[in-house]
Amino acid sequence: MPAPLRYRRILLKLSGEALMADGKYGIHPPTLQRIASEMKDVIAAGVQLAVVIGGGNIFRGVAASTEGMDRASADYMGMLATVINALALQDALEKQGTYTRVLSAIKMEQIAEAYIRRRAVRHLEKDRVVIFAAGTGNPFFTTDTAASLRAMEIGAEVIFKATRVDGVYSADPEKDPKARRYRTLTYMDVLNQNLHVMDSTAISLCMDNKLPIVVFDLTQPGNILKAVTGTAEFGTLVGAAKTAWASTAPAARRSKGDGRDRRRREGPQDAH
Repeated sequence: MPAPLRYRRILLKLSGEALMADGKYGIHPPTLQRIASEMKDVIAAGVQLAVVIGGGNIFRGVAASTEGMDRASADYMGMLATVINALALQDALEKQGTYTRVLSAIKMEQIAEAYIRRRAVRHLEKDRVVIFAAGTGNPFFTTDTAASLRAMEIGAEVIFKATRVDGVYSADPEKDPKARRYRTLTYMDVLNQNLHVMDSTAISLCMDNKLPIVVFDLTQPGNILKAVTGTAEFGTLVGAAKTAWASTAPAARRSKGDGRDRRRREGPQDAH
């Protein structure tokens, strides 16, 4: 271990896009295996890990609804996409010897357990990775909201928002050389400045329940474990007492993606 554990029970929010790597669609198996390997290291360190995964690499409900499809129907289709991703992640984890359970908000007895809060907590206590699929099970809610809700239900100490950037920026540093990275942010500053860390419903839920969010770069190997140990100057912490800038904000270190993670707002299926 590079440092003592800062958190013992966490919820990791993964976008479906995280599974694509540089592709435009679907799942990139080497990337999936790398993410699974990092999760295995986190479990081995003694952390209880739950995951909420999006489905934007397969289907986007909001995008489909803007093109004429009924929003509720589109969101339900997207929920099925999150189940596909959850099963893929479960397979990758179990091939590496990590016990895993998929809990779906929509009943699918043949492929996943129905979500029951006490069952989810018991799986965590047995050091199994718990993957929450199908969002909240309701249309018009994002997987960000599902992550906030599930984190509170299972008693997680923090939400780790895995993105393709190394934190939250004041602007896109690829376009604005003066863009700076935040070290810490208050919930209200995220809402007032329209920084799309997570959707406003998810941020409000976290604020009401004082649940912190750590935004970090998933594309760099080993970063999940670094987030668990709370390494200094790592990512951006949302939920602090005051907003503060990082001491440095080298844009060159950033991987692909918007400095404020301004990807499209997504339904329960998507990969915000």
